[in-house]
Amino acid sequence: MDHPLDIVFAALADPTRRAILAMLLEDDMAVTDVAEPFEMSLTAISKHLTILTRAGLIAQEKRGRVKWCKLDPSGLRSASVWMQGFGQFEPVHLDAFERFLEQELAQDLDPSDADPVRE
Repeated sequence: MDHPLDIVFAALADPTRRAILAMLLEDDMAVTDVAEPFEMSLTAISKHLTILTRAGLIAQEKRGRVKWCKLDPSGLRSASVWMQGFGQFEPVHLDAFERFLEQELAQDLDPSDADPVRE
């Protein structure tokens, strides 16, 4: 079985999943709204959401007939604690995490190039 840190870092390694997390920093979103900006199928987005949920980075809940996603910042706690052990990293705060995600997205990635099944 994978170590929980492996699951978190694997989830964060994918540009599409980082983009999804950045979107969820703003507000809870329906799955269809999460999928809208990406040029991939709803099935592919659902796979990304499953990986983020398994990593504890988001939570999903059904409201009526619509499935909603929300950020779960506590999922980053174990990664933050691990990085702090090296003495060079500050604790992860949502504002800093948001800035990090924005920089990452601005630098490098077209989410349509991502591999939705890579874990």
